[in-house]
Parts: sequence; structure tokens; C-alpha cells
Amino acid sequence: MRATPFLMFEGQAEEAMRTYVGLFPDGEIEAIERYGPEGPGPEGSVRLARFRVAGLSVMCIDSYVGHSFGFTPSVSLFVDCDDEKAFGRLVQALGEGGSMLMPPDDYGFSRRFAWLNDRFGVSWQINLP
Repeated sequence: MRATPFLMFEGQAEEAMRTYVGLFPDGEIEAIERYGPEGPGPEGSVRLARFRVAGLSVMCIDSYVGHSFGFTPSVSLFVDCDDEKAFGRLVQALGEGGSMLMPPDDYGFSRRFAWLNDRFGVSWQINLP
């Protein structure tokens, strides 16, 4: 038995996935299936994909159905960084075009911590223990 985070995008799954795998040394797209001309989603959009970041396997799709909900900070990806350089790089890259929930600082529970929503709406907690 295994639990896997599953992210549902509306047309941005591939861009998000490629952004994420480019930020982590072990980042890798493990599998990607696309909708064909028969649909039901737009041809070429992500039917189902799996990628790896920071040792975590994540699944994602492009939903072809519009929803009245999106991502929420109630669920986030928590990343422990090995050093200040990695921390700063991740906060900068993931924060670009997104929104900062807790700016980088020492909040007393680790050396540095930041919580943000990236430009795709996914919530990240970046920690330097």
C-alpha cells in the first residue's frame, strides 16, 4: 500500500510538472499520458502523469472539467532543505508569480522557513532545519 499526492490542474499540469522537476536535483518526469484526438480532454493535455521531486512521487492531471475549487494551503508540500543556498533558490523560484503566506524568516522552530503558494496555486512550505 502506498499514498501518493495527486494534483489536479486545469491546463497547466505539464508546465507545473516541468517547473517542479527542474528545481530539484532528483527531479524527473516518470510517466506522462496525453489525451488523443478522441478526448475527452483537449488533445495533447495531460491525462495522467507522475513525477518525482525531493524523493516524493507525485501524480497530476489536467482536468477538462471546470471546477469551482482550486488548490488550498490546507494541504502543502513540505521540503526540508540541506543548506541556505537551496532554501533561497527554492523560495525565489517557487514564489515567482505566486503569493507569500509566511515570508522567509526565523520563526523559532527552524533556522529559516517560508510558506508560499506558487503561480500554479500549489502550496509549499520550505524549511531549513
